[in-house]
Amino acid sequence: MKQVASANDNKFKKIIKTLGDVFVPIIPAIVAGGLMMGLTESINFCVNNGYLAIDTSASWYVFLAMFSNAAYIFLPILIGFSSAKVFGGNQFLGAVIAMIMLHPDLQNAWTVASEGVLRNQSVWFGLYEIPMVAYQGHVIPIVIAVYIMSFIENKLHKIVPEMIDLFVTPLVTIFITGYLTLTLVGPVFVFLENSLLTGVQQIVQLPFGIGGFVIGGIYATTVVTGIHHMYSIIDMGQIANYGYTYWLPIASAANIAQGGATLAVGVKTKNKKIKSLAFPAALSAMLGITDPAIFGINLRYIKPFIGAALGGAAGGLYASIVGLGATGTGVTGIFGILLHLHSPINYLIMFAIALGVAFFTTLLLGWDESK
Repeated sequence: MKQVASANDNKFKKIIKTLGDVFVPIIPAIVAGGLMMGLTESINFCVNNGYLAIDTSASWYVFLAMFSNAAYIFLPILIGFSSAKVFGGNQFLGAVIAMIMLHPDLQNAWTVASEGVLRNQSVWFGLYEIPMVAYQGHVIPIVIAVYIMSFIENKLHKIVPEMIDLFVTPLVTIFITGYLTLTLVGPVFVFLENSLLTGVQQIVQLPFGIGGFVIGGIYATTVVTGIHHMYSIIDMGQIANYGYTYWLPIASAANIAQGGATLAVGVKTKNKKIKSLAFPAALSAMLGITDPAIFGINLRYIKPFIGAALGGAAGGLYASIVGLGATGTGVTGIFGILLHLHSPINYLIMFAIALGVAFFTTLLLGWDESK
């Protein structure tokens, strides 16, 4: 039984790592778009409230606004290209599968809410119908589709004679994968993805900030287990569906809190070796890299980790109460404010709460350096 459990655990960790490998290369593009989006929103706010006199019809602003959402509009293509590399398929075929899912002959997904589904298509010899709607804003379906594409492509490379492989394999791979994607994979995994995002959003929006409190409190534990690699799906899915990710500010609060707890250890300890480790680890956590703080200090003495969890919970509580959302993903901590330029004061308050609660709670709990 233990061997089965261990095998299942290893499979789960492998899946999580694979998702991380898919999404990490995309993050710079998402960060760039998020920063530009935050900048345009802050400019709009200042212009609309009379704080700045800027001509928003000027070419630099028009182009800035256009560039800001390009990565989100064509997100499936980025994911398709990245997924194919991870799954061992042709990256350009992966991009083509994503292009099929965004094809202009399909109804734009953003128009469904206002116009309804305009056209259905009978598939599998009349067995059932599917809505002819594209996949703007979806993340999971393209990952699954490219996994299937890579599997089919690699199998065909082994079967098809080398003389005709260049022609037959791409043709058969794209048609079979495309048909399976639009008729089976897409509809099923859109439902599952929407259910996941709806569930996360309902947790975040629990009354009195309860959801943010819980997520902020347990977030660091998920970092220890490695589950956090899949959170890019939540961030990107929320941005695509709601315009903001409400998950990232809570994650940012948890990261800041780890820094606050480590800072408390650095301030109070008399051990020079621990002090020399704690201060740079605390700064690293406040910049969004928590591994040195978590594994070097907080988990080592346990109680600082508890203090950090309480700090993350408090910061997450505030973020949920005020509805704080980020325009992008991949940046937390000090520089996370660049993704919250539409609401910088609330971000700073959340930062101060997470840091302060973690710092003082850790001092109150104390820790035993002799162990």
